[in-house]
Amino acid sequence: MLSYDFMIRAFMASCIVAVVAGIVGYFLVLRGQTFAGHGLSHIAFAGATGAALFGLSPLWGVLGLTLAAGIAMGALGERLSGRDVTIGVVVSLSLGFGILFLRLTTTNAANATSLLFGSVLAVSPATLSGLTVLGPLTLIALAVISRPLLFATLQPELAEAKGVSPRLFGILFLALVAMAVSQSIQIVGVLLVFTLLVGPPAAAQLLTNRLVPGIALSALLALAQAWLGITIAYYTDWPASFWITALSALAYGAAVAIRPR
Repeated sequence: MLSYDFMIRAFMASCIVAVVAGIVGYFLVLRGQTFAGHGLSHIAFAGATGAALFGLSPLWGVLGLTLAAGIAMGALGERLSGRDVTIGVVVSLSLGFGILFLRLTTTNAANATSLLFGSVLAVSPATLSGLTVLGPLTLIALAVISRPLLFATLQPELAEAKGVSPRLFGILFLALVAMAVSQSIQIVGVLLVFTLLVGPPAAAQLLTNRLVPGIALSALLALAQAWLGITIAYYTDWPASFWITALSALAYGAAVAIRPR
């Protein structure tokens, strides 16, 4: 299996993406902002197809649009909470623009499918290079803001009284979520981004309420699901995205069954 260059790139890319998604996703679930990951993943579809329309790399199109959307969501703060209708309209509009951009670029259905459902076995050297830069950058930035972010998450009123702005760190964090979403789409696609960004963190938080072990477990689960999914896909000829999604659901179900009372 590892005699093929495309398989090596798949394992390397999925390693970067899974670790980033598992760690960022832990804070995303802890803050109760999974709607942000869902919305940003659909907005990313318009970014990818829009970049293709102008002859740019889909990765940078996704990153640019999701960063802008993440910062906007963070700036709105509490005013966005509970607005399911508004979020639904924005998500639907983004998908509509994505379809329009696909039509204007005369892109074939295979490319659209890879954007929607992921194509980890088709990761190009250029995309891998981009992920190699974005992944560590995302984790370093999260490490820098992690302490005040955790403070603002668990005790927002006290944090504000101590001079820590929940709104500012909300903006910074959603910008990092946008970066994680941009990377996850390369592996599991727009529609399945919750597989890595929410599934492993949710399972980890069911198994332990300690911060550092929970983050480590989340990253480990995401990595195991990605690598095992790619391996099974190689030997079964079924889509890797399907296996990664199935393993994520299986891990969450097992966590529900065995979680400490």
